[in-house]
Amino acid sequence: MGDKNTPLLAVLQLLRKYNLKGTEDILRKEASLGDVEYENLDLPEVELASILTAHHTESDPYSYEFAYDTLKKFVENSLDINKHELSTLLYPVFVHMYLLLIIYDHNEHAVNFLEKFGTEQEDYCQEDLKRLSIVKHKDQIKGNELAEIYSTNKFVVQLSRDASSQLKRFLHEQKSSTVIINIINNHIQVEVHDGPGRTQAQVRATTGGILGEATRNENRTKVYYGLLKEPDIQVLPAPVEDEEEVEETPDKPKKKKAKKDNIFMKKPKSDPNAPPNDRIPLPELKETDKIEKGKALREASKRIQLGPESLPSICFYTLLNSGHTAVCTDICDDSTLLAVGFSNSHIKVWTLTPVKLRGMKSAEKLQDIDREAGDVLVRMMEEKDRDTCRTLYGHSGSVYKVAFDPFKTLLLSCSEDSTVRLWSLQCWTCLVVYRGHVWPVWDVRWSPHGHYFVSAGHDRTARLWATDHHQPLRIFSGHLSDVDCVQFHPNSNYVATGSSDRTVRLWDCLTGTQVRIMTGHKSTIFTLAFSVCGRWLASGGSAGELLVFDISTGSPSALLPPLHTAPIHALAFSRDGTVLSSGSLDCTIKLWDFAAITEEANGEEAGANNSIQKEEKFLLRSFATKNSPIKGLHFTRRNLLLAVGSYEGSA
Repeated sequence: MGDKNTPLLAVLQLLRKYNLKGTEDILRKEASLGDVEYENLDLPEVELASILTAHHTESDPYSYEFAYDTLKKFVENSLDINKHELSTLLYPVFVHMYLLLIIYDHNEHAVNFLEKFGTEQEDYCQEDLKRLSIVKHKDQIKGNELAEIYSTNKFVVQLSRDASSQLKRFLHEQKSSTVIINIINNHIQVEVHDGPGRTQAQVRATTGGILGEATRNENRTKVYYGLLKEPDIQVLPAPVEDEEEVEETPDKPKKKKAKKDNIFMKKPKSDPNAPPNDRIPLPELKETDKIEKGKALREASKRIQLGPESLPSICFYTLLNSGHTAVCTDICDDSTLLAVGFSNSHIKVWTLTPVKLRGMKSAEKLQDIDREAGDVLVRMMEEKDRDTCRTLYGHSGSVYKVAFDPFKTLLLSCSEDSTVRLWSLQCWTCLVVYRGHVWPVWDVRWSPHGHYFVSAGHDRTARLWATDHHQPLRIFSGHLSDVDCVQFHPNSNYVATGSSDRTVRLWDCLTGTQVRIMTGHKSTIFTLAFSVCGRWLASGGSAGELLVFDISTGSPSALLPPLHTAPIHALAFSRDGTVLSSGSLDCTIKLWDFAAITEEANGEEAGANNSIQKEEKFLLRSFATKNSPIKGLHFTRRNLLLAVGSYEGSA
């Protein structure tokens, strides 16, 4: 089959696509195409489009270099107000020119083209270009993840009306621009917005995703980011804890109690942005859970208000002799248990209080226990079997994430072995193995209300599960690469995911659809955290950058100065939402003034230019550890910050 037949085959494939049988048969007869060639009709969409629109320019490999050069000069000579937006066109045009040169077998020209203009692209694109440069022949396009993404999706570029008309004028006047016109028509989606062109800072704030920025329509859906109305819980007077104070001054508890009542009397008004309470079916609270919640509210009344003047104390737990084997950590909500997942597939759970971890009685002994007794959970525990640490065996690969449920009875873990396991913290055994992902599972998180959990993995999906179902309830697919981290919204109605495609997405648990796509990261996103109020989402990347997104609009409201020098693997908000803490592999913990960040964002809707100079003031304090990269952060109910890391020797 000669090369001259390729356009004919492309036309045939197009006729077959639109089911024009008669015309197809006539063309086959006239072109005398054999059955073998006809059966092998399987040109990728990108190749089909390029052949049909541009096969007359394919013969001249020099036209690509010339066309790119004229486009670059046009952007450089544009007015400053349009220049920064137009410059976002250069990268996608460059990539598609490279792929077209490969498709038309101009392989040497493609290599030269990449060498000549590749270094001029943005820093964050260099990693992608390295992966693209492996493609040296058109047969390799199919196996290359990035080449496939660019071939089958459109790159989104946002331009102002002025910039767009300037671009049209340029393309109209240039003789050499047919190549560029074809690329823009087939592979680039130009979104035109009203208003002036954006500044360099504004353009940089939202670029970075593998496929450019989000389109306008993708972030239009209404998101109920408010909190659910909590069920009324009777807060009993505090037991034992406060008795010591009673002895010293008998009238003190009265004062405290009055103050406490005020806190709980102020019932929050119903939030206009909150979803209806029955939008997602949530489990009924059991008696024991209500007692636990009451305890949490009592603790909350003793919480310390944090701010620039009163920073939290940090208690750092160091894992010694763990080498590089400790992978992930989690601390339960009431800060009494610490779980660590290791690369040798074990999970260890430690108690952080003097109360030891007890095992369960044997089956014979359990038969004698009165099941209706109020203290049945205490009675079923073995008195003699006490330990400060328990080990859970079951996974057959590195454990990438562990997570305690809100009521401290269950533990979730996910692993390289592509399973998620649910463990009981009473009998210390595995209860369920959830199989759904086919590749390693990177992250797993509980819903704040228990019962539901969400997992994310290498198969580019996140999945929503309920503890009583073997199969996932929802599969969230849409990311173009690994989903590396996942986080439940405080109202349990939404799930946020962060991916290697450098986007953060928000999904609706009810419908399973994507309701926000947030761009601005220039590297893989490793950790996410929702603010206490539910409106803001903080995300940390592998280049040490930290962004805060406004969920109501889907736009970045603050890019914090990149003071971390290594990937950020832990983020935690204080319980009152005023301080954001970030922990990184550069062995530092940084505290940020979140109240100031959100005020700034509210004050100057979505990142105006003057926020850039003020950013230094957002950092409250930086704490260094002794060569211990941070694996986890957790604020206790009284706002003490707990951090976990493994000591990596005095390097």
